[in-house]
Formats: sequence, C-alpha cells, structure tokens
Amino acid sequence: METVTTGFGIQEALKQLGVNDINEGTSTGSNNFSSGEIIESFSPVDGKLIGLVRSTTKEDYEKMMSVATSAFKTWRTMPAPQRGEIVRQFGEKLREKKEALGKLVSYEMGKSYQEGLGEVQEMIDICDFAVGLSRQLHGLTMHSERPGHRMYEQYHPLGVVGIISAFNFPVAVWAWNTALAWICGDVCVWKPSEKAPLCGIACQNIAAEVFKANNLPEGISCLINGDYRVGEMMTTDKRVPLISATGSIRMGKIVAQAVAKRLGKSLLELGGNNAIIVTPDADIKMTVIGAVFGAVGTAGQRCTSTRRLIIHESIYDTVKDAVVKAYQQLRIGNPLDENNHVGPLIDKDAVKMYEAALTKVVEEGGTIIVEGGVLSGEGYESGCYVKPAIAEAQPHFEIVQHETFAPVLYLLKYSGDVENAIDIQNGVVQGLSSAIMTNNLREAERFLSVQGSDCGIANVNIGTSGAEIGGAFGGEKETGGGRESGSDAWKIYMRRQTNTINYTTDLPLAQGIKFDL
Repeated sequence: METVTTGFGIQEALKQLGVNDINEGTSTGSNNFSSGEIIESFSPVDGKLIGLVRSTTKEDYEKMMSVATSAFKTWRTMPAPQRGEIVRQFGEKLREKKEALGKLVSYEMGKSYQEGLGEVQEMIDICDFAVGLSRQLHGLTMHSERPGHRMYEQYHPLGVVGIISAFNFPVAVWAWNTALAWICGDVCVWKPSEKAPLCGIACQNIAAEVFKANNLPEGISCLINGDYRVGEMMTTDKRVPLISATGSIRMGKIVAQAVAKRLGKSLLELGGNNAIIVTPDADIKMTVIGAVFGAVGTAGQRCTSTRRLIIHESIYDTVKDAVVKAYQQLRIGNPLDENNHVGPLIDKDAVKMYEAALTKVVEEGGTIIVEGGVLSGEGYESGCYVKPAIAEAQPHFEIVQHETFAPVLYLLKYSGDVENAIDIQNGVVQGLSSAIMTNNLREAERFLSVQGSDCGIANVNIGTSGAEIGGAFGGEKETGGGRESGSDAWKIYMRRQTNTINYTTDLPLAQGIKFDL
C-alpha cells in the first residue's frame, strides 16, 4: 500500500519498525514464539491483511510475569533521574521513528496520517514530561505532635502495572501510562487492542531497543496479545497491583469488578458522550471548527469526540446551517492521503453500530439532516467508510443518552439561560469531556463552577476533542474517574508511605497516652 503524499509506503514503515508482513510473535519476555491462536490484523483502509500475531497463552503469560517481576527488582533500585534518562532515550527513538509509527497507526487503525503523527507526538511529549517529573517525585514533611520526632511521607513503586488499551489510540494511551509508570519505578505489561496488535509490537520493539542498549532487563516492558480472555489473566492476577484500562463502559465495569474482588487498584478511562454548548454569545466560526473536527476527527472514534451540540434556540438555525454547510466540504477516503478529512471506521462491526444508531434516532422521532450511509466502490473496498451524519434529536432519546462511537452528531435545542443547557449536558451517565462556546464571561465561569459541567474536562471556546499531556486526563461518573498523563497523575502508579523518626532517647506516645514500664 503506497501513499500519494508521503515519502515511503506502509511496507517500508513496517520494516523500519521491525514488524514483518506476517509476524507470528508475541512478546513474552525473551520468548517470541507462542502456540496461541492467530490474530489477523486487517487494515480498514483497504481491507488487506497486514500481519498475523499469536495470542498469548496462559503458559506464555506466566513466563512473561516471571520476567517482569524479576526486572522490577532491578528497575526499582535505579534512582528516578536515571530512569528518566532511559525514558528520554525512548522519546528520542520515537522521534527517529515518528513517521513510520504514525503511518502504521494510520494504516492499522484508520485515522488520518496527520492524526497518526499527532498520536506519536503525544508519546514524545509524555516522555518529555516524565523526564522532568523524574526529579520531582515529592512527598511532604509534616510536624509531629511528639517532641524530637520527624514525620514525612514518601512514594514507592507499586510493581507490575497492567495496561489495557483501546484501538482508537493504539499507541498514545499506552505511552501516557508507561512513561509515568517507568519513572515511578514500575514495570509494565501491556495488552493492546486485538484490533491493532501490530502497533503494540512496533512500540515494544522500540522500547526493547532502548533497554538492550542500556543493558537493562527486557521485562521492564512486556506485551501480551489477545482478546478479553488474555486481559482477564491480568485483571485477576494479584501480582498486578494496578490495572489501567481504556475502553467502553461495559468493559470497564467488568475490569473494575474483577480488580476490586482482589482489592487491587483500577485506573479507568471509559466512554464519553461529549457535548458543546453554544450560547447566543458564541463565535459561530469557532463553533463550527470545534464542532466539526470534534464530530468527524478519527471518524468519530475518539473518547472525546463531540456527540451532542446543544444550541440556544435564538441561534439554532444559524449554527445548524453553518455546520451542515461545513459537512458538505468533508472529503472521505484513504487516511494516508492528507487531502482527506475522514478515514474509515475500525471494522464492519463498527459500521453496523453506526447504521443502527441512525435507524434508532429516526425511530425515536429524530430527523436526519445530513444523510449518512456506507460508501462503496473504488477506494472504499474495505467496506468501512461511512458518511458523517447529523441528526436533530431530543436530549431524552435513548440513542442520545448512549455513546455512538461513529461520526454521528446530534443537534439539541435549549431555551432560557445557560443553566438549562448545562442540565442537558450533564444529563447523561458519561462525564469525560465538555465545552461551551461563549464570549460571555459569566456564562463561561458558571460552566466551570461547582454548579457547571460535571465532566473531568471542561473547555471554554475550544471543542471537546483533544487534550494536552500537561493536564490530568479522564472523566467522572461512568467514565470511570481515572486520571492519566499530566498534573499529579503519577501518584496512582505509586504507593504512599508515612514515616516517623524518633531522634530522642524517649518514646512518647501519640495523643499523650501513658504506657510506662
């Protein structure tokens, strides 16, 4: 498969990343061979087979866990700044291979090439963030109520961190977790989506290259492949104190229950049903840009994709007409062609869900104002290309209450003041990303206040889609409550310990208790 706008094709990219056309490996420590079931990776771009990957068996998993737990004993004793140097080198390797990895992300997942490059850049950025963080893993010192005592807290690594990632961001979400976990002294076991396994192998190859060059155990980064059954090996394993899982709400509830049953820790980043509120004081041009990119970027398969546009009745027709006009300019096709705006959905199951959503909204009384449909013919042979659609709907519609993981945008009308729009926005079970378009300071502040958005991300005059690595990323309610990436998200990957040192010759007890012998 060759691209018309970049310097080399997918085969050259696979070669640069050490991923063979038919890759029958699974990274289980030093063992690259498995007897597990074969996973076929087909590209949604053209429907062609990219490679074959073996699923991880229980035997493979046990070998890998042995390698990982052994590596942890070495890795945790390295000073954090030295671990930061390893992460810095990993970031440099990503810079060298950015074009190749971005192309594989685009081809295996289906997002545009520019978005693929952007995802790799997120990996590089989190590495930079983590390197600085390696000198800032701070605790607090507190005054003791007992004379001659010093009390403080410190953080220690957890051990093996299990990471389960989704197909829509096949590399970046792993890096968000891994870069921070490595800095904290943890080792990582990653189960990428079975829909994008080659991206996982490529990342593992890059990491292994860095560890080998520094004479470090390869078990610091481990990869397992397969479906939910392989994920269950981690979620039920007491040797994995933290599971970070990204995916659907349904999946997250299963993971949370399994991990909680053994009193482990979960970091969950689940579904989003993200809305943009458009008030009478909104800049219409900015609104259209934010809404359209949010709704059709990655073919609507981002957890932060814009699903709902909540528009004040006084400007409803104006905004609707502007968005519909913008949709007419969208170019759908091969995502490796940078002239196109929208690529394919991940697979035909996703296409079926897209079609079901459009059928459902009409059945509930909605109106399709930008027709959808599956594209066919030259360039669309994979059967995964669909038209971004827009429907007028009501907030209470069942389909509007659910996350439609496809390029379907629901237009909702509100009247009165901004509180009514906030009520509509908050009236779903998901709580990931939200936005308001307004030049009214009072509306903006109300949206960001304790009475405003109930989401983990709340933006003013930008859309719902996309986030910077410097801020903690995640959402509330059934989005799971987890936080990844920036701010103090590093603390989830460590265990807190409170220490008290008595430097006197007496042993006074807390709260003045007397116990003389």
